[in-house]
Amino acid sequence: MDQRQTPLFNRLIEHVDTNPVSFHVPGHKNGRVFPSQKTNPFQEMMPFDLTELSGLDDLHQPEGVIQEAEELAADYFQVERTFFLVNGTTSGNLAMILAACSPGDEILVQRNSHKSIMHALELAGARPIFVSPDDDEQVSRVSVISRETIREAINRFPSIKAVVLTYPDYFGSTYDLERIVELCHEKNLPVLVDEAHGAHFRLGLPFPKSAIDCGADVVVHSAHKTLPALTMGSYLHVCSSKRISPKRIAYYLQMVQTSSPSYAVMASLDLARSFLATRTEKDLKETFSQIRAIREELSSLQNVSIQPIRPGIDDPLKTTLYSNDFDMRDLDGQLQAKGIYAEMVQNNQLLLIHGFYDEQFDYSRLKQAVKSVNTLELNNFHGKIKSRHVKKEIQRLELSYQELHHLDAEWVPWSKAVGRLAAETITPYPPGIPLILQGERIHDKELEVLHSKEKLFQSIQYDGHDLKRGMTVYREQQ
Repeated sequence: MDQRQTPLFNRLIEHVDTNPVSFHVPGHKNGRVFPSQKTNPFQEMMPFDLTELSGLDDLHQPEGVIQEAEELAADYFQVERTFFLVNGTTSGNLAMILAACSPGDEILVQRNSHKSIMHALELAGARPIFVSPDDDEQVSRVSVISRETIREAINRFPSIKAVVLTYPDYFGSTYDLERIVELCHEKNLPVLVDEAHGAHFRLGLPFPKSAIDCGADVVVHSAHKTLPALTMGSYLHVCSSKRISPKRIAYYLQMVQTSSPSYAVMASLDLARSFLATRTEKDLKETFSQIRAIREELSSLQNVSIQPIRPGIDDPLKTTLYSNDFDMRDLDGQLQAKGIYAEMVQNNQLLLIHGFYDEQFDYSRLKQAVKSVNTLELNNFHGKIKSRHVKKEIQRLELSYQELHHLDAEWVPWSKAVGRLAAETITPYPPGIPLILQGERIHDKELEVLHSKEKLFQSIQYDGHDLKRGMTVYREQQ
């Protein structure tokens, strides 16, 4: 197939070029209706914000240009079926888990998965068996899932119906997924992978190996993370229909995705696939050359180090700065004051995400920001960087989600929370990985980690109120 083609995008252009008169949704009428007292910076895009008109196809029953666009994506990624997602990777994670199990089924899940995975487990009524990753001491993060841990969990819980993994982590680090997939397939277990940050891995070296090439059965990509796609644009790939039915995936995607999908988002997915598929060696060399120059400029920051890129393990589109001397939140704030915005600070590590630079990067603003920061006195960071987590080994919730739903809940101060079952999930964000899960029994160590994150002013999402003083727990039946 000709990967230069962008059928959905082209059809939208053709439709807009006819200067159509709208007697259909949406209410902005191709951008003609807008508050008169406001300027309209969306004027050029709004005519492309369309609905399921004749010739524009239907996301939930594609037979025309959307089908063509999805088939081009499946051809490029070398999978059996690709679905366009307009509700982000979250919707893909929900659909693949709902399709893989029935209420009461046990499913093996990486403990530090995104919260959408946890929501999917609850919606499916599954009984999760959690496995914790190991410390990666080279980068001071928890990111390595071992084949031995997966083997032990499968042997201990032989009724497991599927395995859900996250690859890579938020910072772009990977592990030996291929050998884990081989192990799971020996037991005929489908492997579902949230590869949100790895849509570009299909390009091959020097990027880590794609979960698709590692043999996973279903893979979800956030195209908008590193590709030129609009936010919420993602792909769900069914790599093998032997263990997961594409029809079941499609069925649940209709449930968890909007019935009014954004054509702008879908067209951006069409364009992003073509962009990725047509990258040449020259394009990639230029991108890596510019990234090296950016990293070199950042290396001149005083008392700040840059984590090296380990070939085949780390994503070269990610740059991580760290320091045992200065508080990286302070550095982040100083860079923002100069118009330089990084992705996040976690564990005193500042993450920057690069793009596939097509044009010469404007180094002048970065140079000025670095020079300015080096003249300032940053706040001290107290203590050596170390990954802050609680090792859970192999863990099963004591009660099913259905049983938890029948329990009453109450808010208690922290002094009375230890030993109780959590009635809410507490999630530092980003990266959106739960620290305490609904249904988990609370221990002192989790609270220590939580309070340490609060002291670092990390944003924390939760369901209850006044998290600084306590949390919501279940009233257990005696």
